[in-house]
Amino acid sequence: MPRLVGYLARRVLQAVPILLGIAIFNCLLLHLAPGDAADVLAGEAGGASEEYLAQMKAKFGLDQPLYVQLGRYLANVATLDLGFSFRHNMAVADLIGGRLPATLLLMVTAVAVAFALGIVLGVTAARHVRRPIDGLVSVIALLAYATPIFWIGLMMILLFSVHLGWLPSGGMMTVGTDLSAFDRLADIARHMVLPTVTLALFYLALYTRLMRASMLEIYGQDFVTTARAKGLDERRVAYRHVFRNAVLPMITMLGLQVGSLLGGSVLVETVFGWPGLGRLAFEAVFQRDHNLLLGILLVSSLLVVGINVLVDLAYAKLDPRIELR
Repeated sequence: MPRLVGYLARRVLQAVPILLGIAIFNCLLLHLAPGDAADVLAGEAGGASEEYLAQMKAKFGLDQPLYVQLGRYLANVATLDLGFSFRHNMAVADLIGGRLPATLLLMVTAVAVAFALGIVLGVTAARHVRRPIDGLVSVIALLAYATPIFWIGLMMILLFSVHLGWLPSGGMMTVGTDLSAFDRLADIARHMVLPTVTLALFYLALYTRLMRASMLEIYGQDFVTTARAKGLDERRVAYRHVFRNAVLPMITMLGLQVGSLLGGSVLVETVFGWPGLGRLAFEAVFQRDHNLLLGILLVSSLLVVGINVLVDLAYAKLDPRIELR
């Protein structure tokens, strides 16, 4: 336990300068983009005078030098104040807190589906290498990897919502209905099917190919040959000796893919109208809501760092050769 506490303390200290650098980079990058909140409000008003623009820039603090805005932003972040969203007229932290559970629900479900099926398909392909089932799994994985996420989502909507009418086309739950707790959960589950499958397909292809390659690599190790020489049946060799070692790279890939998973959720949430952080970030970009966008980017970075710490802990638990230092 003391070693675990010390490890977590060191990782937290390492994360502080990383998050600080990310916050500074994001702030500078957004200020390089043309337009700001005052320009958006002036455009929605059908044009505005120079006095009105100056007044709005002063209201949002956009008339101050960049180093002043950056310093104020970092000081606010240090006190856990992510600022105020002019578009939604509420605190950024409250906005993110309201949308984060939906994104986490979608991400965790999609990763769980992709990870579990990727292991099953990868093991199946590796155990039947150079056979028709191996070729079929490889083709399916290649197609899922090469097809754009947004196109898969649109085709899912056309097939299962428009033509067949089996599943809802968007949203997180049916609006305007008074449902019991169980019926509400079932309703959310129905709305989750299409976005979850869409997001999971791309990562399913990655995990399947990685698991297959890892299994084939472990099959060539000396300890596997020794296990076979002892007379162990092929099923026991595959699942007791090969699988336990082949799954470790999958854990590593899981941590590395968190960032791209958040990026993929932007497309999926936009296509399906899922009320999560991805859709909120998409709207913030077009509305030039810099405070909201900075808050989303910072929270996303914090999620990536936190999940990678959990992956390191899981790796040390699964592989006795790894020690926490």
